[in-house]
Amino acid sequence: MPIRILPDQLIHQIAAGEVVERPASVIKELVENSLDAGATRIEVDVDEGGVKLCRVQDNGSGIARDELALAITRHATSKIADIDDLERVMTLGFRGEALPSMASVSRMRVTSRTRESEYAYAVNADNGTISEPVPAAAPAGTTVEVRDLFFNVPARRKFLRAERTELQHLTRQLERLALSRFDVSFSLTAGKRNVFSYPVAETAEQQGQRIAEIMGDDFMSHSLYFEHATESMKLRGWLCLPTFARSQPDLQYWYLNGRTMRDRTLGNAVRLGYQDVLYGGRHPAYLLFLDMQPGQVDVNAHPAKLEVRFRDGRQVHDFVFHTIKRVLSDTHAGALPVHAMPASADSLVSDKSATENTYWPVQGALQQREVPVEYRQQAKWNFAVRDEATGTSGTVTEHDPASIEAPVHSEIPPLGFALAQLHGVYILAQVKDGLLLVDMHAAHERTTYERLKVAHSEGRVPSQPLLVPIAVTLPANDAALIEDSIEVLARVGLEVERRGPGSVLIRAVPVLLGRWDANDLLTQVLADLREHGSSQHIERSIDEVIGSLSCHSAVRANRNLSIPEMNALLREMERTVRSDQCVHGRPTWTAISMSELDRLFLRGR
Repeated sequence: MPIRILPDQLIHQIAAGEVVERPASVIKELVENSLDAGATRIEVDVDEGGVKLCRVQDNGSGIARDELALAITRHATSKIADIDDLERVMTLGFRGEALPSMASVSRMRVTSRTRESEYAYAVNADNGTISEPVPAAAPAGTTVEVRDLFFNVPARRKFLRAERTELQHLTRQLERLALSRFDVSFSLTAGKRNVFSYPVAETAEQQGQRIAEIMGDDFMSHSLYFEHATESMKLRGWLCLPTFARSQPDLQYWYLNGRTMRDRTLGNAVRLGYQDVLYGGRHPAYLLFLDMQPGQVDVNAHPAKLEVRFRDGRQVHDFVFHTIKRVLSDTHAGALPVHAMPASADSLVSDKSATENTYWPVQGALQQREVPVEYRQQAKWNFAVRDEATGTSGTVTEHDPASIEAPVHSEIPPLGFALAQLHGVYILAQVKDGLLLVDMHAAHERTTYERLKVAHSEGRVPSQPLLVPIAVTLPANDAALIEDSIEVLARVGLEVERRGPGSVLIRAVPVLLGRWDANDLLTQVLADLREHGSSQHIERSIDEVIGSLSCHSAVRANRNLSIPEMNALLREMERTVRSDQCVHGRPTWTAISMSELDRLFLRGR
């Protein structure tokens, strides 16, 4: 066919294919416009899963009469004016494609009234044809009605699912938006049924209630609120403890400058942050907000603005990774569970001059607390530890057992004092306000793992020269990437030499990974270098070996421990990071408060 300019209506329908996938896409675009307009109340009504009707009403700033028809014109927007504005976008929508795209595949009506106007006005768009504004009765704000979605594109309509399925997608989409803005009320009505109604959440308690309604009570009861800020970035939100790990990544929410999004760099950073505490294909649960300078990120990388590009992806990755790792490291067994949150929403914004890190425990989380000096002594350990890398054996020896006997102090240490051993498996300890049960194998496994990691990380990772170096053939680009990373690889015990345009020679591997396939190890490292500019694959592999070593060397069930030995384990747990779960993600201890015990025995009734 000859080259020709496409008709405007067809251009709009093609654009609609990128922006409008299903009714949930319509709701996303309309609600984001409402948020950009400063709305504090957003009401959504749908019929037949949103196919017959999607109506979004807000109390935002509204649209002036002379701009109503222009709002449905392609590439018309009030949010950017030049290229500089595009490089520092802070609004959710800005390209001026959503309304005209929806108008080209539906019957649309836009009714709006500014706060300064005495009357409201409405325009209709049917199959791409826009009417003149006419007077209408409406409060201040904007109401957009999208009816008969894809009525003129039958092929697209065939791909829509059943009404119930479309409503579920629509509901999930609106819930994601509700999690991003606690200062806005949201409601959803399907037909005549109220699906949900979330009032404005001003206090931390109200915010927690909204999160619990959307993500579940278990999420809130196992989560920890935190904040961490640098000069250029701030990360805050709720992280669930590893013991709440999921079999699928269904409770993972990311927001960048208030925009819901998905990004492999951020997802990988969180996954690495949990690497010491999640095993067996489990997935963490979290609700995270990343704030940064808009000039450091390109939000115009995806038609639906679901993906972004960072100017310095490695810096963002490392910031998120180290923050998550530090927060999880600080959830140790140094204190008992508390039921507390910030007193108000204002306290969620920390003063950078006072502290860069704020950890607010939620229900089931752990309160940070310094262990008294007098309880930091350890008893003598006689648990055998064998180093599989060197083949040597030895014992972990500390102080005299007598030093760990429960002293007469008014203050009881966080994990209390041991009372007895139950069936050779659990330690029973008396704490300040109840009873503590400790899985001694899981606890000793974690403390041993962290001790071995510290010993291994002190200095350069030892390498083991290969008797016969391994030649590996690679594409020229990969060989060049390896050559640029030789010093980085050497620090983790992998010695590689480039021998030609497309070949490298592996001369040494980390001692603890001597039995691993060196070729496969290099391939995995290359994949990380290409995608993230750095690699933690070797460290992860070493951690797996250390985890296996600590598991095999940990005290076994049915091993009788003395009271001093049990107290020594409790004290070491108080000093060890991540000691509330073993290296396989299982909890190491649980507490029963006096009030719970009283309820069990009906005391006070």
